[in-house]
Amino acid sequence: QVQLVESGGGLVQAGGSLRLSCAASGRTFNNYIMAWFRQAPGKEREFAAGISWLGTITSYADSVKGRFTISRDNAKNTLYLQMNSLKPEDTAVYYCAADGRAAILRAGDEYAYWGRGTQVTVSS
Repeated sequence: QVQLVESGGGLVQAGGSLRLSCAASGRTFNNYIMAWFRQAPGKEREFAAGISWLGTITSYADSVKGRFTISRDNAKNTLYLQMNSLKPEDTAVYYCAADGRAAILRAGDEYAYWGRGTQVTVSS
């Protein structure tokens, strides 16, 4: 079992930045691919960014590419999402997810472990 707890969400103006964190506990953190998903009101959950076991491979949704950066610190069992140039359409609940497979997955159903989410609100 892996337990995931997100933090760092909040209210920010358009153009601003936020850094999300996801603290993991349980099994060995660096044996899991990690990802951030988000779900806006009235919309389906969508993949935002993913990272490989050692952090050497990353993947981003087109909507966040160039603005968001995913990273991980395996020594601290923590996943991060640096979000810059935020837009009102980035408003959503952001979830951290983990899975023991080798490849970065973009389908939420493929992830075994989830956090409860943190709210990000971007005002115009």
